[in-house]
Amino acid sequence: MSRILTVLLALLAAGSAYAQYPNRPVRVVVAAQTGGPDIVARVVSAQLAQQLGQPFVVENQGGANGIVGATTVAKAAPDGYTLLVYSSGFVINPYVHKSLPYDTEKDFAPVTNLVTNGGLILSVNAALPVKNLKEFIEYAKKTPLSYSTPGVGNTWHLATEVFDNLVGIKMTHIPYKGGGPATAAAAAGEVQVVLASPPPLMPHYKSGRVRALAFSGEKRHPSFPEVPTMAEAGVPAYHHDGGWFGMFAPAGTPMDIQEKLAAEVRKAMLDPGVKDRIEKIGAYPAAGTPAEFKKFIQSELKAYGEQAKLANIHPE
Repeated sequence: MSRILTVLLALLAAGSAYAQYPNRPVRVVVAAQTGGPDIVARVVSAQLAQQLGQPFVVENQGGANGIVGATTVAKAAPDGYTLLVYSSGFVINPYVHKSLPYDTEKDFAPVTNLVTNGGLILSVNAALPVKNLKEFIEYAKKTPLSYSTPGVGNTWHLATEVFDNLVGIKMTHIPYKGGGPATAAAAAGEVQVVLASPPPLMPHYKSGRVRALAFSGEKRHPSFPEVPTMAEAGVPAYHHDGGWFGMFAPAGTPMDIQEKLAAEVRKAMLDPGVKDRIEKIGAYPAAGTPAEFKKFIQSELKAYGEQAKLANIHPE
């Protein structure tokens, strides 16, 4: 009887601890340096700190298409005090790396989606002598060009290779350590082209250092209303979503904590200030339950595996 009582008391104590979560600072590891995931993580973390009364401290760990940051979180204690914010590169890495220091499906608990990007914007350095997508494709068939991405095997890399194969061009891939550096490289002329998600591209587009030629979504992006879709620009066969940013916890994190985090993120996304800041960088707020996000991740793993084959990308 005493043993049963001890177990019950332990369960009650654990339940009380989950109810009080968080009671100390939470570490939010962003698997990128600068760019979209970093911006969104900081906006959401600041709001979560206000709602929950504890600091949500953002820590950038870029490198290897997010693998560095993901590894840190995979090895962390499953107590809700170390979280991961990662892009859709999370579901692409298994198809471009022969081995990973973690198991994509077993070592993480998908907590909630944060934002979707709707599509990617094909942009060129402003000095490139092309004004539209048709001119760009003709120019690219005759002139060696290079394009930037946040790393090997991420959404931008995959999308650009699929685009190249479709329109019959072959650009050289130059990987950088994040979406911020990748878009900055195109703005500075280190590379000529970038097929990027809206958040990190926005400041360079507004400054006029890059020219946006086409959007890969089904309809025009509200933050880039003057940029035609790929279909409108003359390549109707090409469509690619812009990926997403999501929140993960180490596998084994109590479901009570996962659900509380997801609920608080949903609440944060309803805040007018948060919603406005996210939409201004060209992203769409999105927040579901852990069960919904887990199902979404499973479907994305399958979808990106098929795209990796189309892009002729093989594990290295």
